[in-house]
Amino acid sequence: MRRLAPVIGLFLLAPLVAEFLLGNLSITMLPMLVILAPLYGGGALVIRETTRRLGRGWPTMLLFAAAYGVFEEGITTLSLFNPDYAHGHLMDSGFIPALGIAGPWTVSVITLHVVWSISTPIALVELFVPDRRTTPWLGRTGLIVAAVLLLFGGVGSLMGTEAAYPYTPTFEQMAGAVVVIVALVLAGLRAGRGPRAAAGRTAPSPWIVGGTALVAAAAYKELPNGWNPWLITGLVPAVGLAMVAAVVYWSAGSGWDDRHRLALVTAALAVYAITAFWQVPMMGASPAVELAGHIVLAIGAAALVVLAARRIRSAGAPVEAAVTGRP
Repeated sequence: MRRLAPVIGLFLLAPLVAEFLLGNLSITMLPMLVILAPLYGGGALVIRETTRRLGRGWPTMLLFAAAYGVFEEGITTLSLFNPDYAHGHLMDSGFIPALGIAGPWTVSVITLHVVWSISTPIALVELFVPDRRTTPWLGRTGLIVAAVLLLFGGVGSLMGTEAAYPYTPTFEQMAGAVVVIVALVLAGLRAGRGPRAAAGRTAPSPWIVGGTALVAAAAYKELPNGWNPWLITGLVPAVGLAMVAAVVYWSAGSGWDDRHRLALVTAALAVYAITAFWQVPMMGASPAVELAGHIVLAIGAAALVVLAARRIRSAGAPVEAAVTGRP
């Protein structure tokens, strides 16, 4: 069980963060984990295990996570193309006719998957197993099972979405999504391991790292909908890339350790847990039940952060790999 604990933890944590902590689904919809766990959990496991088996780091992980985002939104839910998806009028703002997508929605939802659906759960679970952070948790058979679960979740998501929000994509849309996925995967395979230690540079306080991440995540989540759509289309990736650049620079300094990683994870979880209280769920329950669910999930996220902090404190905050790459 000790060997499988991080696998099971990531398999369940990924969908809980991606849909429930976000506030997109009410806690009453937990039975949907039958589909969501294979989709999100299977995806997170395939990305994490493939990256670690190749001996790569977070640059590869982030590019694979972006490919996952395109897979989910462009292949399974079709939200990148369906103007009636979730009755959210997602194509009304910043629509690009030549591509059949809306700029603000596309960059926002892909960023959401990269940061929260995939990266945050992986980083959090890895904090609990520092001695196995850069090694595979699954053998070849386990990785195949995870891939099959991902495909099962993808098919289930496609069928459920088609039943709720029917849409037939064009050949060009599907081909374009596949090309982007392949390009991102190939880029991930060619990505370096991350920044090398910079002599004479010291990592900043974890409080600075966490505070900066909190501002960046909150800025992304709360960008005003009324802003110019092209401004939002540019701002979302700009904020994300600026945060990645900052972490790359900081993590190359001496003293970068698990406290800094936890600061990044805590900021991401905090923004989701807080903004969930005014998130309009796709599927929900009564206001009282929704409020109770948000509170329970927020407490659960806080408990995981506290447990991770205690683990780090008891281990003396070992200085190991940079979040962005080094093993």
